[in-house]
Amino acid sequence: MDTLTLEVTFPNDLFALLGYSKPHAAEAVREFSVLGLYQERRISTGKAAELLGIGKREFARLLARKGIAYFDYSHEELADELQTVDEWKRERA
Repeated sequence: MDTLTLEVTFPNDLFALLGYSKPHAAEAVREFSVLGLYQERRISTGKAAELLGIGKREFARLLARKGIAYFDYSHEELADELQTVDEWKRERA
């Protein structure tokens, strides 16, 4: 994966909240960025896991620890999924 190094200026208070070490702060910012993109539905679970260097299962665990929904369907999307499951069940019966 190609990488880019950015120089970012943080207030000391924010740096302290991120962990008082440059590597820890950099990792926290990367994680927050990926989770934000995921929550905005700009990247998939697979892409988010890839960007964090972890598997999909570990990404699901990270979401659970952060209180972020793995499945975040709208009412319409959920209704469509449930209809698909019902149709599949009828076909198999």
